[in-house]
Amino acid sequence: MPAATATKPYVIALEEHYADPAVLARTEGGGRGRMGALLDRLTDLGDVRLGEMDAAGIDFQVLSHAPSAIQQLDATESRQLARDANDRLHDAVDRNPERFAAFAALPTTDPQAAADELERTVSQLGFKGAMIHGRSRGEEFHDLRKFWPIYERAQHLDVPIYIHPGPPHPAMAAAYYNDYLQDHPFLSSAAWGFTIDTATQVVRMILSGLFDAYPRLKVIVGHLGEGIPYLVDRIDVSLNRPGGKPIAFKSIFSNHFWVTTSGHFSTPALMCALMELGIDRILFSVDWPYVENQPGMDWMQTIPLSAEDREKMLNGNARRLLKL
Repeated sequence: MPAATATKPYVIALEEHYADPAVLARTEGGGRGRMGALLDRLTDLGDVRLGEMDAAGIDFQVLSHAPSAIQQLDATESRQLARDANDRLHDAVDRNPERFAAFAALPTTDPQAAADELERTVSQLGFKGAMIHGRSRGEEFHDLRKFWPIYERAQHLDVPIYIHPGPPHPAMAAAYYNDYLQDHPFLSSAAWGFTIDTATQVVRMILSGLFDAYPRLKVIVGHLGEGIPYLVDRIDVSLNRPGGKPIAFKSIFSNHFWVTTSGHFSTPALMCALMELGIDRILFSVDWPYVENQPGMDWMQTIPLSAEDREKMLNGNARRLLKL
């Protein structure tokens, strides 16, 4: 991988999405209703994507599949769909190895097969870890012990698992915000629902004992940590009030999690994450094509960091974590 030049830091973005056409075909409505006008950009792994990267000054993307049917289908179909999609993603990376790397999609409805697919993609295809979205089969958070073979394998391979939002639980949506969706259709997703659902997954992972079992497990969370850096002290103090089982919540979060800037270009939020986690655990991401590249790049020019720390965010931390 090239180094930064004298005038411009090398830029790695690592929550950058794509969509495999065969996977889309198994998604309700072919993905068109949910992804709409973004679909043509999501399915592109060539000139359109590279052109937008070049225009904004992004040198390298780590590609990951958008939320899809892979985690919702029966195990047999999910296994084959994930394997085939990962093979096609590998082909795309192989065509542009100086511009792309990849996170695997995993057939989580069969956790042992998901662990094996993680190993295959990392060991044979050179993938840098995997991305897991929301819940599996619509109901199951991934802290359940049935999913722990995935994390055991990730620790063994020394690769991170990226926890990414999926659609919020329908019962939560119905109770909390469906009555506002007509006027505010993104309330249940990026504006609020994604954060609540994903932050809940992170809290559940910490409470489950997962990181006691796998003390070298590495997890990435986007959107500057889904609000947890802001709340981590209150969560830690409240969980350790008399009458509960003590847990080193803040220590576990600080030692096992990395956060990215994906879709959250806020300097106050960044300062909070930096104060809680330190510069070495913050990584630049855009969340393309759901979010445009240029605003993220423009924002990075304004943040009050030294050149050395900005370089860590833009490429150094990703190089170390993903072994790029």
